[in-house]
Formats: sequence, structure tokens, C-alpha cells
Amino acid sequence: MFKNITPNQIAFFSAILIGLVSFLTLLLGKFFVLDFSSWYVSFFIGTGVFFISYFLIIYSIKQFIYEKVKLIYKSIHKFKLASKKDTRKINLNQRVFKDVEQEVEEWADSQQKEIESLKLLEEYRRDFLGNISHELKTPIFSIQGYIHTLLDGGLHDEGINENYLRKAANNVSRLLTIVEDLESISRLESGKLTLDIQKFDIRELVREVFEDLEIQAKKRKIGLFIKEGTDRSFFVEADRERIRQVLVNLVSNSIKYGKESGHTKVGFYDMENYILIEVTDNGIGISADHIRHLFDRFYRVDKSRSRTQGGSGLGLSIVKHIIEAHNQTINARSSVGVGSTFGFTLKKS
Repeated sequence: MFKNITPNQIAFFSAILIGLVSFLTLLLGKFFVLDFSSWYVSFFIGTGVFFISYFLIIYSIKQFIYEKVKLIYKSIHKFKLASKKDTRKINLNQRVFKDVEQEVEEWADSQQKEIESLKLLEEYRRDFLGNISHELKTPIFSIQGYIHTLLDGGLHDEGINENYLRKAANNVSRLLTIVEDLESISRLESGKLTLDIQKFDIRELVREVFEDLEIQAKKRKIGLFIKEGTDRSFFVEADRERIRQVLVNLVSNSIKYGKESGHTKVGFYDMENYILIEVTDNGIGISADHIRHLFDRFYRVDKSRSRTQGGSGLGLSIVKHIIEAHNQTINARSSVGVGSTFGFTLKKS
């Protein structure tokens, strides 16, 4: 009963106790001038003491609670409670201390989460700066090496001059790819990139992507297929060119890291208000400890192989941002030696 008592209850029970003590004292006070031993006289005096005590106690409690709670709220809410003229009210019919305790606990939890979030962001920032400097240094040092070799006499050596110029040009292209991908992510994160939402057949778009990547797939003898049972149209509402970019990245990755003479399949699944699109391969697969980092900027599962395959290391990060810009989700699942599946949803038209 008294575990979560309110200020009004404190004042009420305290006043009853004081009034009762006064009543009993006066009832036994035969030595006073008035005949306070009469029970009704003692009762009226005890009742008067009760009301006086109640209002004095409630006033004292109110002032005490207000001063304490004001300081607490000033700390946890950053209120500027500088004077006693502050209009913040205390409801004495509520469990004030319990409510304040709960609010302080919630504030402490939110502060802890904010601290943890800031630590993660700081760690992410350090990793990002380290990764981007490494990604930029690699082509820059290569270009520097080729140019210095040419300046030191290699320019007149027909055996290496054209080859070195071609390699330097390839590294310049890689630098441009990294910069362009960083700009794309920046626009997506800032919300400055406007999506051109339209109705289109996602199955037809997949066929177009297969045609664009056909030569790349033939080099590794990888077949590109649409899963059985999905030989019909699936209309969605999205930015067609951005979704093309997503599909090109996912299918291209499945070709790069798939098993030679393997296959890549794209499936469609009707989910009432959404269409689930899955890109599946039977490639080398990805271990569980890498899955949660796949969409991080510059994250590479196999760093040495990834760089020889080209790309900026930002492809999957851009894919994730594009899908999230459509207010949809993307996920990945994989088994080493079995293959990988990337799935994302789009709003059904």
C-alpha cells in the first residue's frame, strides 16, 4: 500500500496521525482550564488540528518535491528552470517519486544508447577514413610509379611505354569510379537525389540486365536464368534506372565471385503489397562473420581478389542506400561453398 504512495496520501495519513494524537491528548487533559475531557470538544479540536496539519504538510511536501523535481528535470531535459516563477506543475495525486524515478531510468537508458551510438559512429568514421585513404592510395601510387618510370626513360621504350600508359589510364578510371560512387552515396544520404518513381515490369528489367552482362558472364561460363515459375510480368513502382543499377551490381557480383561454369538465377515472389526479388548464385559463398559487414563502405570479403576484379568497393553500399531510399529493405544470406542470395523488396504496382 505504501510502496508507491502519493504526496496527498502522505499528507492525509500524517494529518490523521497528528489529529488522533491531539484528540487523545486533549481527552486526557483534565488539568486544562476548559473541560477538554469532553469527547466532542476534543474531537473538534482534533479535527481542526487534522486540517491544519494536512494543509501545512501538503504545502511543505509540495515545495520539497517541486524543488527536487525541478533540479532533476533541469538535468535530464536541459530545461532552463532558473526561478521559482517556473510554471511546471506537480500533480500531487500522482506517484511523483515513482514517475520521476521511471523517467530518470528512461533518460539514463537513452543516454547510454546515445553514447553507444556515438562510439559506433566514431569507430565507423575511423574505419571509413582508413579505408578510403587505402583505396585512393593504391591507384595513386600505381599511377605515380608508371609516370615516373616513363619520365625516367621508359617513354622512349616501345616495349613498355604504351603498356604503362594504358595501366595508368586504368587506374585513373578506378579513381574516377571511387569518386563518382562516393558522390552517389552522398546524394542518397543527404536526400538530394530525387527518385523518378514509375510503373514498370521488374522481370523485363532483369532480362535487359542479363543482356548487358551477357559477355561478362560468357567469359566465366556462367549462365544467367530467371527462376522457373516466374514466367509472367511483375509490375512495381520504383525508379527504374536506380533499380537497374541495383540489379547490375548484384548480378555482376554473382558473376565475378561465382564458380566458373556456374549459374546466377533471379526469382520473383508476390508478397501481397510487395514484390521480393532474389539474386542467387552457386558461387564461393560468404562466411557468417562477413555477412553483417557486406553493405559497409569499402568492405571486401576477399580484399586481394576483390581489387583484381575491379570496382570501388562501394557497390553494395550504394545498393543498400538506393533500396532504403525507396523505403524498402535488402538482406543477404550465404553458405560457404554453396552460394549466396541477395533479396530486396519493391512496392507492387
